[in-house]
Amino acid sequence: METRIRDSFARQGLMDTLGARIDEIAEGRVTLSAPITAAASQQHGYAHAGLTFALGDSAAGYSALTTMPDGAEVLTAEMKINLLAPADGTRLIATGEVVKPGRRLVVTRATVETEYADGTRRAVAILQGTMVPITG
Repeated sequence: METRIRDSFARQGLMDTLGARIDEIAEGRVTLSAPITAAASQQHGYAHAGLTFALGDSAAGYSALTTMPDGAEVLTAEMKINLLAPADGTRLIATGEVVKPGRRLVVTRATVETEYADGTRRAVAILQGTMVPITG
């Protein structure tokens, strides 16, 4: 499972562009992180919501993929985000979790936190979505 997730993640151009990495893979749970850089910031210097969404969506999607059989991949059917606070730290950490696995639909959620230079964290977004397994 871990090799399959890492191989799929390595093919994601956006995650590579954002400097994202996989921090943890477990059944029904995946944690990703990415640095907050000037290239991914908005006009006030915070991490852009696009970075927050992309990281949370990918973490949720990969958490769903951990529950699917070999040969499957995953696509997001829908995803809702609540932005809770500005992301003003040094990196974002997104933890995706499966809420309800299924053969046709997998309900997921993700929490995105900002991490400060001293290691403390604060939640900046929560996402909930539906993933669809695909083959090929």
